[in-house]
Amino acid sequence: MKNYIAKRFQASQDSVMASAAADKNAYPDLIDLSIGDTDFTTDERIIRAAMEDALAGHTHYTSPQGDPELIDEVRHYYKTVHQIELDRSQVFISASSCFGMELALMSILDPGDEVVLFAPYFFPYKEQTELAGGTVVEVPCLEEEGFGISAQRLRAAISPRTKAMIVNNPCNPTGAAYDMQTYQTLAQVAEEFDLVVIVDEIYTDYMFGKPFQPFRSMPGMAQRTITLNSFSKNYIMTGWRVGTIIAETPVIDTIKRINENMVYSAPSVSQRAAIHALRLRGQIGDKYTGAYRQRVFYAAQRINAIPKLSVRPPEGTFYLFMNIKETGLDSIAFCDKCLREAHVAMVPGVGFGAAGEGYVRIACTTSEEKLGEAFDRIARLQF
Repeated sequence: MKNYIAKRFQASQDSVMASAAADKNAYPDLIDLSIGDTDFTTDERIIRAAMEDALAGHTHYTSPQGDPELIDEVRHYYKTVHQIELDRSQVFISASSCFGMELALMSILDPGDEVVLFAPYFFPYKEQTELAGGTVVEVPCLEEEGFGISAQRLRAAISPRTKAMIVNNPCNPTGAAYDMQTYQTLAQVAEEFDLVVIVDEIYTDYMFGKPFQPFRSMPGMAQRTITLNSFSKNYIMTGWRVGTIIAETPVIDTIKRINENMVYSAPSVSQRAAIHALRLRGQIGDKYTGAYRQRVFYAAQRINAIPKLSVRPPEGTFYLFMNIKETGLDSIAFCDKCLREAHVAMVPGVGFGAAGEGYVRIACTTSEEKLGEAFDRIARLQF
């Protein structure tokens, strides 16, 4: 059957995430710092409320655009928290923000259009762009610059084929959080070159120093911004697979058309859970995000105490992008050594773009006790 596989997939290989997961079952004492799945279970109040809604009959297709009640809750959230007024026609409920990114890219890209990615970037962005017919152009973000976005390198990467750029704030995998000066630069470039800005804002509750502001709120940016958000991380709902897309009506109409031919609508029960998550937001608050913040700062302290390893002070997300250059190993070899000799799983940085080589990503999604044991084991390795 291999000959029947589409040519664009015949040369494809497993992602570094899949490769990192391949041998994990061989170690019963494995400490898994690779996958960004929250180790907490969704708040019981959300689960019970969604279950009651399912028992009451919310088990059918919703509107392809999303449950109208959830759309209104999303609008209420943006108005009360960010002072952004949204029409119903500007909100779409997606079956996860990862799928939402594919929908967004498919809605705007023609074959050969270029999309700027700020590397290191969330690894699916590249293949998602290519699946939608686009071509990726990487703009490196350097650790010595705080993994910030260089206006000079961004401008140098833009060509007549450039259609969009993808911005993840705060950033997976680096943990960098962008300030208003960066947003102003991005807005200026987007306007100057007539670009669409796709902003992935799924870690908004994990900003540790800078206040979060949606990119859409920047002057003149609403008409050229597609905002992706998710209930996975802020609300500890990874398995529910539900997210939101905020964009102007023509984009939402196109996304809806594409989506109807793929999944028709996001899972109805998951959408009910999302409604309750938004309504309980003030009560959930720091219960989970505060715990992750504590873990991230603890892990950074432990890393910086191990010879030949280092990491920048955490700014956002629950990831750390650890510098391993002094070990002399590339990121794949380093992760392989840690897995086989210390039984600690991490993700090689090269999977997040060429600029990620020399680093590994650590997901602080396990207890502080387990994190401590993981760094004890790594500290005993010989590099």
